Amino acid sequence: MRKLAMVIVAMASVVPLAGHSQQPPQQGGKDAVYDELNLFDEAYERIREDSVDPVADGKLVGAAITGLLTGLDPNASYIDPAALKALNEPEASGEVGIGAALTLTKGELKVISPRDGSPAAAAGIKPGDLILAIDKEPTYELTLAEAEQKLRGPIGSTVGLTLQRGDENAPLKLTLKRAVGHLQTVSSRVEDGNIGYLRLAGFDDGTQAALTAAAQDLRQQTGGKLAGIVIDLRNNPGGSFEDAVAAANAFLDKGDVALVEKHNTASAKHISATPADLVKGLPIVVLVNGGTADEAELVAAALQDNHRALLLGTKTFGESAIETLIPLASGGAIRLTTARFTTPDGHQIDGKGLDPDLVVTPLKLEKFANEEGLHEADLPGALKNPDQPASSAAAPGTTPASPGQPAPAAKSAPAGAPPGATATPPAKSAPSVATGEMGGASDEQLTQALDVLRGLAVFNRHASG
Repeated sequence: MRKLAMVIVAMASVVPLAGHSQQPPQQGGKDAVYDELNLFDEAYERIREDSVDPVADGKLVGAAITGLLTGLDPNASYIDPAALKALNEPEASGEVGIGAALTLTKGELKVISPRDGSPAAAAGIKPGDLILAIDKEPTYELTLAEAEQKLRGPIGSTVGLTLQRGDENAPLKLTLKRAVGHLQTVSSRVEDGNIGYLRLAGFDDGTQAALTAAAQDLRQQTGGKLAGIVIDLRNNPGGSFEDAVAAANAFLDKGDVALVEKHNTASAKHISATPADLVKGLPIVVLVNGGTADEAELVAAALQDNHRALLLGTKTFGESAIETLIPLASGGAIRLTTARFTTPDGHQIDGKGLDPDLVVTPLKLEKFANEEGLHEADLPGALKNPDQPASSAAAPGTTPASPGQPAPAAKSAPAGAPPGATATPPAKSAPSVATGEMGGASDEQLTQALDVLRGLAVFNRHASG
C-alpha cells in the first residue's frame, strides 16, 4: 500500500491540500518538494484508515488524478478505463453521445457547438446553451469527463436534458435519441451558377480527400468557370490538429499555416505551407461565428494572415489548445493541453478569438447568457493571452448566436419543444449544417459572402482586362 500511496503522491505533488499554506520551493531545492509529497502521503493514509466509509484504492487514485488536472485548463481531465474504451470504440462498446462539443465554466456545463448531423443539432441545441441537468441529475458538480460520460449511453437509447438558453425564463426540456455519429466533415454545392460553397464541419482523416473531391466537383459543375469559394466554418468545434493543418494548407501555396508553442521551448515551431492550392488562387470568403473554435480557428487564421481569404461573420470562440490523450498504465488516460498554436503572424487566439474582416450578424439575433457568447477567456484556467490587455481579459467579445434550427418534424419541436419531445438525427441526405438556416435562403451571412465574391470577381475581370 505504501507503494501505491507514493505513486499517488508523486502524481499529486502539485496539488496543495485545502487549508495548507503552500510556500513556493526555492529553485533547485528538493527538500521543499519532498515536504509536500510527505504531506500528501500522510493525508492519503489517514483517509484510508479513518474514513467512516471504506474508500477503494482505485477511487482514491482516480480522485488524485482528477485533482491534479482540475484547474489546469477547461479541457484537462481524467478518463477512466471504461470511459476511454467507449470513447475509442463507440460501436464496439455500444455507447455513443449526443454529438456536441462541451466546456466547463465556473462549474457550469455549456455547449461550444453541436456537430453537424448529430442528435444535438437535430434537437436545436445551440452554442452557448447551458446544460443544467442530464436525466434530471444536476451537472454543477460534474467534471467535463464525467458529464461527457453521462451523456453517453447505448445506441438508440434516450437522454433527457434540461437547458437554459440566454435570458429565457423557462428552462428547455428535450429528449434526445443517442445515435452513432457519422460526421460528414465536408459538403459542397454551387451557388449563383459559379460560386462554390464548401461546408467544413470538422477535421478527421477523411477531410483532406473530401476537400480535393469537392473542389474537383465544383469545377465540373461550373464548367471550369468557378468564380470564388465560400468556406463555412461556423459552428465548427475543431477536430484533428494534423488534419486541420492539411485543410488550411489545401488553400495555400506559401507562408505559414500556424506557429506552435510547447512547454519549455524558446521559440515557436513554424508549420509551413506547401504549394497545394486546390482552387488556384480564386477569391475565398470564410464564414465564422462564436461556434468556430480551436482547429477551425487555425484554418481561419491561416487564410486570414496569409491574405488568402476574407473572414466574414462574428468573433470566433477563442481557443487554440492542442490536446493530447496520454494513456496510463491502468488502461485510462489523461486529456492534457500539451501545446497551443498562434496565427501565422504570431497573434494569440486563446481568450481573444479572431475578429472577422467584415462583421455581419445574423438577421435574427438571439441572446446568450449575459447577452454575450461564451468564449475561451471566460473559462477557469484558460490559457493566458499575452496580447490581451489586463483590463479587458475578462470581457468576452460579443458573439450573437447563429440563427435558426432544423426544420421540425412536428409543430412542437425542437427549439421550443415541451417536456418529452423527441429529437432524432436527420437523414443522411440532409444538408451537412449544424442548424437549419445555416446555408439556407435566409442565411444573411452567406448572402453577404456571395455578394463579396461577386464584387471581387468583377474587380478581377476589370483588373486583368
